[in-house]
Amino acid sequence: MEGHIKNMAEVLKALGDEKRLKIIKIFASNNNEIFCVSDVAKQLGISQPATSQHIKILKNIGILEENRRGFRIFYKINSDVLAEYRKDIDELFKTAFERCQYNFACNKCPYNNNNNNNNSNNSNNKHQ
Repeated sequence: MEGHIKNMAEVLKALGDEKRLKIIKIFASNNNEIFCVSDVAKQLGISQPATSQHIKILKNIGILEENRRGFRIFYKINSDVLAEYRKDIDELFKTAFERCQYNFACNKCPYNNNNNNNNSNNSNNKHQ
């Protein structure tokens, strides 16, 4: 569970910023559209460098995907990863107040082991 908890901590940290939540809302409510940094910066009323940093954090946890077109980079939401994070967060809250049936022996917990099978070294993937 330690690996999964560490991953969820990174996700929650990334989601714990008002601007990043607004970016997710922009992308999720326009699921079929792509945006460049300047598009998002205009909608948020912040600088392009600040927007780039927020987008980078969301890209690193897999919520946003990039698509290069010439010299420009466009981004779109990865709805599958977003849905997985929602499921993980729901599970986290569901089990938060239950006693661990594995007595915190994380190596025996199927919850941790199932997520380890999905881990990848690619920093653009959901599980790190």
